Amino acid sequence: MVLSAAALLREYGAGGTSVDKVLAHSGAPRGSVYHHFPGGRAQLIDEAVALAGDFIAGLIDAAARADDPVAAVDAFFALWREQLVGSDFRAGCPIVAVAVETNDEAPGPARSAAAVFGRWQQALAALFVRHGLTEERGRRLGAFVIAAVEGAVVMCRAERSTAPLDATAAEIHELLAHALRPGT
Repeated sequence: MVLSAAALLREYGAGGTSVDKVLAHSGAPRGSVYHHFPGGRAQLIDEAVALAGDFIAGLIDAAARADDPVAAVDAFFALWREQLVGSDFRAGCPIVAVAVETNDEAPGPARSAAAVFGRWQQALAALFVRHGLTEERGRRLGAFVIAAVEGAVVMCRAERSTAPLDATAAEIHELLAHALRPGT
């Protein structure tokens, strides 16, 4: 059910991801929702955000162990490109979907999304610091890369084109190649 919720968040956002849709997508019986998720839909969404966040964090962490941080970030953009094209531009980031649809009555998902974005930024910052940047510059570039890729994914979905992602990837590639060049 958590995997189904994450998949549905990518396409329909938080508002469009109902318990009924999760049950239909997952094939789980109705009673299992309240058994496994006593907090109901809010808990299910929160766990889907955590799962999706962990998945991407794992990819970033694996990239952080790479010897070439520029290639690692290029691969991150390539993954998003593949996801967009493979879903015919229907699937975006479930974390963004939750972050933009939160409200004061349900602040939990926004806190979860913020924690996920923070974790991704820290992983990228650690990669950049390991390759010679200062802590401050690494943090700024980590935030910039996440903001840029997420914004580009949103634009790609709206335009039904990979052009925004491709342009963003090219600019970030050049920026990182320059910033991480020895002696810079």
